[in-house]
Amino acid sequence: MIQAMIQRDHSYVKSFTLKGHAESGPAGQDLVCAAVSGISFGAVNAVFVLCEIELEIDQAGDEGGFLKVTIPDGLAKEKLEQASLLLEGMIVSLQTVERDYGQFISISEK
Repeated sequence: MIQAMIQRDHSYVKSFTLKGHAESGPAGQDLVCAAVSGISFGAVNAVFVLCEIELEIDQAGDEGGFLKVTIPDGLAKEKLEQASLLLEGMIVSLQTVERDYGQFISISEK
C-alpha cells in the first residue's frame, strides 16, 4: 500500500511523503502506482517551472517506493501561496485515486 502523508504549516502545504508500493498489478502494469507517480511528479515539476522554486527532494532507497518533497523555508508569501496551491491540486487528485482504489493508497495529514 502507498501511504501519503501531507504536512501543513498553518494553512499551507509544507511537505508530502509517499512511501510503499501499491501492488495493484504486475510491475510495469500497476495503474495505481502509475497514477500516484504521475500526479506527484507532475505537481513537483509544476512548482519548479511555474513558481521557480527549488524544492527539497528525498528519494531514499534503491527500490523506489519513497518520495519526500518539502517547500523550503524563507519563501516570499506569494511564492509560498503559489506552491501550496499547486500541491493542494495534487492532493485533490490523490484523493480521487484513494476514493476509487483505497485498498492501495491511504492519505493522512498532520
